[in-house]
Amino acid sequence: MNEHAPFRVALIGYGFAAKTFHAPLISAERRLKLAHVASRDAPKVHADFPGVKVGSDPLQVATAEDVDLIVIASPNDSHAPLARAALKAGKHVVVDKPFTLDLAEARELVALAKVQNRLLSVFHNRRWDSDFLSVRQIIETGQIGSVAHFESRIDRFRPEVRRRWREGDGPGSGIWFDLGPHLIDQALQLFGLPERVLASFARQRPGALATDWAHVVLEYGPRRVILHASMLVAGGSPRFVVHGDKGSLVKHAADQQEAQLLAGVTPGAPGWGEDADPVLLYDGSGTTCSQLAVAGDQRRFYAGIAAALNGEVPNPVTPLQALAVMSVLDAAIRSAETGVGVVLDLSEQEREAWT
Repeated sequence: MNEHAPFRVALIGYGFAAKTFHAPLISAERRLKLAHVASRDAPKVHADFPGVKVGSDPLQVATAEDVDLIVIASPNDSHAPLARAALKAGKHVVVDKPFTLDLAEARELVALAKVQNRLLSVFHNRRWDSDFLSVRQIIETGQIGSVAHFESRIDRFRPEVRRRWREGDGPGSGIWFDLGPHLIDQALQLFGLPERVLASFARQRPGALATDWAHVVLEYGPRRVILHASMLVAGGSPRFVVHGDKGSLVKHAADQQEAQLLAGVTPGAPGWGEDADPVLLYDGSGTTCSQLAVAGDQRRFYAGIAAALNGEVPNPVTPLQALAVMSVLDAAIRSAETGVGVVLDLSEQEREAWT
């Protein structure tokens, strides 16, 4: 490919994830060009991107000859079939989280991408959030010592059940499929694969059709990693709480990039990714201090994708990393169903990616 020509991107879907995250972040990367969108609402797409081609058939757009990279941001149950078709058509593929509905589908796509020699990645954009980057820096520099307890929460207050597929009773719905992949991927980036997974799910809101409360514990020897998400939290829960043998940290506010995107802020504009909420640090003597948060920048995902397509750097989210996230997602579902701890269903080769 001509080094000056951007990779042509087809975006499948133009709902919340595609419109809020993918389209602006793709457009912010000069080595990528948003060329096609699959949507039944062409006026909605053209209001934001007047020159983009819009097609109503996702499969046709995913296999179009004049595109290089397919980004799949459609409902979760369509991820695997569309990714499969795109890979077979010789396209590079990015899939929004969750990767697939289960581990078997994920394995099939990983194998197919290898056969086709195509890039396959999953949009784990929360690796580049200010809150996570700040906590990661403090842990890795040893400021609180060896971590014994790590708690990561994404809580919201949405007491009314909305009529949308994410809150329906179809496959891939519910808060664990929606927010679980973010929580899992961040935990695996810090601590690797857990030894066992324990989970409890619930439907707490009147009329809820899908899980709207999830509490998952990852076991790493004596260390416990708690992942939690709820739709009935009006306030008061920090985004991160971490306790180590030298001290503790608390990060209250979440990364602001989603709020900025919803407000129409262009990625990379002044103030992009900045986080005014500091991390609070506590030591054993009762001393408390604060540390400025690291700025977030989710543009780094698509910058990494473009560089990987050019052969300059590795894939920013490898298929085996995405497979590991799916294994934890699956294990939590089985644990919630059975009431017992579950070991990850990964082969030795799949585990070696984390050693």
